[in-house]
Amino acid sequence: MSAIADKISSPQPAKGAAILIASGVRKTFRMGDSEIQVLSKVDLTVAAGEFIAIEGRSGSGKSTLLHLLGALDECNAGVVTYDGRDIAKLSSSRRAFLRNTQFGFVFQFYHLLPELNVLENTLLSAMIENSLLAFRAKKSHLRSRAKELLTQMGLEHRLRHRPQHLSGGERQRVAIARALMNQPRVLFADEPTGNLDADTGRQIMGVLERLHQQAGQTIVMVTHDRSLACKADRVLVLEGGILREAEG
Repeated sequence: MSAIADKISSPQPAKGAAILIASGVRKTFRMGDSEIQVLSKVDLTVAAGEFIAIEGRSGSGKSTLLHLLGALDECNAGVVTYDGRDIAKLSSSRRAFLRNTQFGFVFQFYHLLPELNVLENTLLSAMIENSLLAFRAKKSHLRSRAKELLTQMGLEHRLRHRPQHLSGGERQRVAIARALMNQPRVLFADEPTGNLDADTGRQIMGVLERLHQQAGQTIVMVTHDRSLACKADRVLVLEGGILREAEG
């Protein structure tokens, strides 16, 4: 991991302004005739440039909350707003546009396409955002950005490798580079170290810390690991469907 560049850069808005707000969010799921309440009137405000960690046991609803905040799912009650707009009132195409241009996602299991190499996987979000003609017109610039991000992740020697030839830590760094490709305002990290050994997990956490400290990246991370959560600006605990400030 020492190969990772000391500086990670990505233009971000001025710190402090609230950009993502959840108000009275409730989420339930049906299992047969039963209704299971996962979230109960959750309130959360995310400010630009903030690093928030949401801690909780497995099954506590952390990923569910992240999916609601990131417009991957809809709540049963309450409101999630981004830049003052109710996400639920946006059309499906506008929500997709939001996810691809304003939000970045890093998941526990990487979700890299095995048939694509490292550079191609990193370019995926840019391919989705642009039409074929637009992508071709910008291809040189986009490839340069992807290579720069991969260099910052210490993967400049892995551009042509496919995911199956990478370690778990390398795969997660590719996933982070892909998430940053479209310069998202908010990076969502869902148990980003959960599939890694302790040492590699700490290295990935170091990447996220540098993104936050050096580039001002807004990050919302969920984890079950208190030692990692404590690296964030603010630690919240999700328990019994309620989100509260962590003690200590």
